[in-house]
Amino acid sequence: MKATMLAKCVLATCLLTSLITAGSPRETESASSWNRKAAAGYLDQRESWWAAWPTAARDHETFCVSCHTALPYALSRPALRAALAEGAPSVNEQRLLDNVTKRVRLWKEVEPFYKDEKYGANKAIESRGTEAVLNALILASYDARHRKLSAAARDAFNNMWALELSAGDDKGAWPWLKFDNEPWEANDSEFYGACLAAIAVGTAPENYSSTPQVQKNLKLLAEYLNRESGKQSPINRIVLLWASAKLPGLLAPELQRSFINEALCKQRADGGWSLSSLVGPWKRRDGTPLDEKSDGYASGLVALALQQAGISRENVQLERGLAWLARNQNPTEGNWIGYSLNKQRDLSSYTGRFMSDAATAYAVLALSETH
Repeated sequence: MKATMLAKCVLATCLLTSLITAGSPRETESASSWNRKAAAGYLDQRESWWAAWPTAARDHETFCVSCHTALPYALSRPALRAALAEGAPSVNEQRLLDNVTKRVRLWKEVEPFYKDEKYGANKAIESRGTEAVLNALILASYDARHRKLSAAARDAFNNMWALELSAGDDKGAWPWLKFDNEPWEANDSEFYGACLAAIAVGTAPENYSSTPQVQKNLKLLAEYLNRESGKQSPINRIVLLWASAKLPGLLAPELQRSFINEALCKQRADGGWSLSSLVGPWKRRDGTPLDEKSDGYASGLVALALQQAGISRENVQLERGLAWLARNQNPTEGNWIGYSLNKQRDLSSYTGRFMSDAATAYAVLALSETH
């Protein structure tokens, strides 16, 4: 029923829009015309600032790995390496990798990112669950380039599996940080975290997802994602679509197709996507209206997930989405704009750029996708 309704939505709106504003050679050209060097410069500068920011500092001379800056940086920065003729990770990449590896190695000694005494009940276990997933994803994504799973990544996965919930409503997911912040630290963000865990497993080299010792945990994860998918906001289902591409068989083909249709149906007339239209009924805590404009985070993530799920760049709607991304890179700073869902922010301030950090990273990933 859900897939049928979404298919009708696409036929009634998305297809009509595509026919009216069909792709052209000019759009195809613009999709390849973006400044990779400027994007790398922005990402490097932001990661360098984050790693040195006192607020991000943690014990044992480490720093917090954030969903808005550090994780997107780790996933996207290697995609620019070939275009920039770099033979190895950048200085900031290596610093992040060393930081993650150190915290994995000292897992039983390092303190959680957030402790109960300062931030409230359950924050320590939420921190552990969140960090365990992020560590595994970061290390697996780098190891995939060398086609060999490192000892540190194996340890990170062991830490992750040890914290997977084995009972309750969230069985198969992980404790996840909740600060009433969409899209990564809200009450529905366990689902986002579980999707990242699935992406990590599917990304890991040496056929890690097929190893016998992870099958029980993987089954719990798959059951959770399928069981809870219908309750999720569209943005969470887009991350699930990405995960389903990394783990074939995670979703039934008709369910995967329904998520593709849902994503296409949300495309705006200018070719981009707006995060505000993908999070369901959500209000900023300061009472200001959500930004309804197309943004780099939603547009980049949707375009990436669609490509990962097998949608060709010749698809008119995807072509228009990629063209929107190429047109909307800041020509001076190299970044793409993202807007906070939680309060009005000064987009030129250090903290006001968090969403733009993620926007830039996912725009880079979408535009760099080769299959």
